[in-house]
Amino acid sequence: MSKELRTYRRLPLLALSGVMLLGATALSPAPAHAGKADDTLTFALEQEVEAVNFYQSTSRDGVILSRLIWDTLIYRDPESGAYEPGLATSWKWVDATTIDFDLRQGVTFQNGEPFDADDVVFTLSYFPSPEAKVKSRESVAWIDHAEKLGQYKVRLFLKAPFPAALEFLASPLPIYPKDYYQKVGAEGMEAAPVGTGPYKVTKIVKGESITFERNPNYYKDSPKGEPQIGHIVMRTIPDKNTQLAELMTGGVDWIWKVDKDQAESLRAMPQLTVKDAETMRIGYLTFDAAGKAGPSPLTNVKVRQAIAHAINRQSIVDNLFAGGARVVDTACFPEQFGCDQTVKHYDYDPALAKKLLAEAGYPDGFEIQLNGYRNRDLAEAMVGDLAKVGIKATLNYGKYAAIRDMIRSGKSKMAFMTWGSNSIGDVSASTSVFFTGGADDTYGDAEVKAELDKGDTSTDPAVRKEAYSKALHRIADQAYWLPLWSYPYTYAYTSDLNFTPTSDEIPHFAQASWK
Repeated sequence: MSKELRTYRRLPLLALSGVMLLGATALSPAPAHAGKADDTLTFALEQEVEAVNFYQSTSRDGVILSRLIWDTLIYRDPESGAYEPGLATSWKWVDATTIDFDLRQGVTFQNGEPFDADDVVFTLSYFPSPEAKVKSRESVAWIDHAEKLGQYKVRLFLKAPFPAALEFLASPLPIYPKDYYQKVGAEGMEAAPVGTGPYKVTKIVKGESITFERNPNYYKDSPKGEPQIGHIVMRTIPDKNTQLAELMTGGVDWIWKVDKDQAESLRAMPQLTVKDAETMRIGYLTFDAAGKAGPSPLTNVKVRQAIAHAINRQSIVDNLFAGGARVVDTACFPEQFGCDQTVKHYDYDPALAKKLLAEAGYPDGFEIQLNGYRNRDLAEAMVGDLAKVGIKATLNYGKYAAIRDMIRSGKSKMAFMTWGSNSIGDVSASTSVFFTGGADDTYGDAEVKAELDKGDTSTDPAVRKEAYSKALHRIADQAYWLPLWSYPYTYAYTSDLNFTPTSDEIPHFAQASWK
């Protein structure tokens, strides 16, 4: 942990407020006045949005924005997990690889284009194709194509049985307008996105802000409900201290991922509401076990296991999270279907870590770069733990897309990453993304891939669980990953706002309202 961060965290409440107010004087003005009086909800995100065009993004920010701009065929209730009609009013499994959908009538896109089967067929046929160059191929790779059965009826064909299909249709598959997209292409959709969602984009200042206004023609029976707030502004504010200053001075109304000590100070402020809620996101260390980034100690399984024993995950959870986090031992979120918890656990044991390093030929440790894009304090805590067993890790802190691309291109030996599974409660949305031969599979373990493929395509729950279990056990035994912890986010927002955090890690701003 940096000296500056430690000093800041020790500040008492009054000093904290003073730092915020002082820092706010140098801030650039917000693109719109925040708050209830102006009917404008302004929220801050730390990372610059990778892409507004959802199919060109793999970031959580893209998921958040997509829920405002677009709708999906199916809606998954974040509280109950139940599937509800979205742009489809009903659906039926014809067989293990075919689903029929009846579509909602009377819906229009934000540019006035009417919604019908042509848009669904286009979305579910074009984006799974190589031509679309979708960033998250795993979200669409299971789809073969779609056919139009009538103006408001569509048949979807799967490449193979895929029991998690409804989960995916309810999250990372927003329906795009065929005519508009074919006219403007990916770049046009990035510059001026159009969907059927509750909010439409009115202004994009790249790297700074995105402004939305309520869609006056949003369909009344949407499970998202009728949007209540007139305007929403997303601001990119990388520095957490600046976010806090803006929250205190009214520049923003809502922030999340508030640090533990700062959250405790904010809880005492009557003008703010502070809440903690666990999410499906997990943190993990990924290792270059295959040596794609060149020769390194990490190709030795004992070294990877030593790192796993060297990091005091429980201490980090207890001391650096506000509450609700838990240590994770399996390469998936514990409540996802198929996430077997009986795999090999790597308890904190620095003596064993040193023993394993010596057995691997590194009795004095070694130097390594740790790449990361978020939670600098957590990364620095891990760097400190590694130093205790002789591993000198240098932190390389960058933007998410850059670190992800380093890993994909074989230029990263060790990285601290997180994954939220697109809020899908199935192992196919977590472990399978990283170990089945896609862009994120840097391990190339044929045994793991075969078991995950079996689990991803079987319609028998028992077969799926057994296959996933075998894959997860091998991943743990080989220490390809070190799963770290689940992420409970702390939210802080104006007390004028009705807002409910949910475990899907999506702030549902369309359901928010003013008190």
